[in-house]
Amino acid sequence: MLAAQVIEFNKPYRIHSVPTPSPSSLPPSDLLVKIAIASLCHTDSMVARGSFHSRLPITGSHEGAGTVVAVGSAVTNFSIGDRVMCGLKTHRCMECRTCRGPEEYRNYCPNHDGDLGILRDGAFAEYAVCDARESNRLPDGVSFELAAPLACAGRTIFRGVKQARLEEGQWLGLVGSGGGLGHLGIQFAKALGLKVVGVDARDEGLALSYEYGADLVVDARKGKEKAVQEVMSATEGLGCHATVNISEAASAAEMACAITMMHGRMIQIAQPDQVSVPMQELIFRDIHIEGSLLCTVQQGQEMLDVVARHGITVKTNLFYGLEQLPALVKFAHSGKMQGKGIIIVDEEAVRKEQEAMSK
Repeated sequence: MLAAQVIEFNKPYRIHSVPTPSPSSLPPSDLLVKIAIASLCHTDSMVARGSFHSRLPITGSHEGAGTVVAVGSAVTNFSIGDRVMCGLKTHRCMECRTCRGPEEYRNYCPNHDGDLGILRDGAFAEYAVCDARESNRLPDGVSFELAAPLACAGRTIFRGVKQARLEEGQWLGLVGSGGGLGHLGIQFAKALGLKVVGVDARDEGLALSYEYGADLVVDARKGKEKAVQEVMSATEGLGCHATVNISEAASAAEMACAITMMHGRMIQIAQPDQVSVPMQELIFRDIHIEGSLLCTVQQGQEMLDVVARHGITVKTNLFYGLEQLPALVKFAHSGKMQGKGIIIVDEEAVRKEQEAMSK
């Protein structure tokens, strides 16, 4: 099968033929998926530069959607022919304190076998193997094109929005609102009845924040004081009840805290090497900072149901065939891309799905 692999850190993907996974050698809990669409994620650039010390070669992308073509001997929740959004985690131990704790802890299992596209081969290939226990069946009306970017971007931002623990009518800030995660976060928040402050520092990001319905859009390039002033004016002097930071910019966490009301919550999703926040935000304004990783499997299904019910969309930039991955990577790194970049791996599967959904 054809696959796009990181062969050497800080070098372009090698797109070449690799062995196709064999259905007969599937681990008991796993699925073999014929990938229809794979999506590019910021994490892919981290893998490519060696941030996770991935063992090479490794097939990229942990955002994949396709059709189940084989199931392991212990799989009971999927059948051949099901459409699936691939799970990221594989083979959690199910025995540690984290796995035995609350459901929302389980993505933090320290004893799993690795994430797709990070420590295990991912979805930039014609076939991929994923853990059935971490994957979600696609509801009617949720296409491969919609599902693939949700596999990480959607699962990540939906968890952040839920973790803010806000009530209908309250204000949620999103710093980095005009990116792949951000424009989804706006839609999820609005679907849950929240008001949204979008903050971005790119013309493209500001435009996307407006397009997807943020109630207030703030240009971070004007500086923190101006941003706080605009947010306070819109929120009757309170600030956002909670803010999710999606931006890796050095000042983003500080900005996220600054626009959050006293005693409010800041959810950190972005993964810079260091997160810097002034002491005053913690001590004198009592801002509570929490990290957030991914949805649980149950939250992932809830997310897909919200997507189907509310008509949530993903701004996608389509590239046809794995051979076009270098062009997608170049476009993504240009800073001009709005939303998510996706690779259509199986044009025939996508065409048939579109025909079925149009009936």
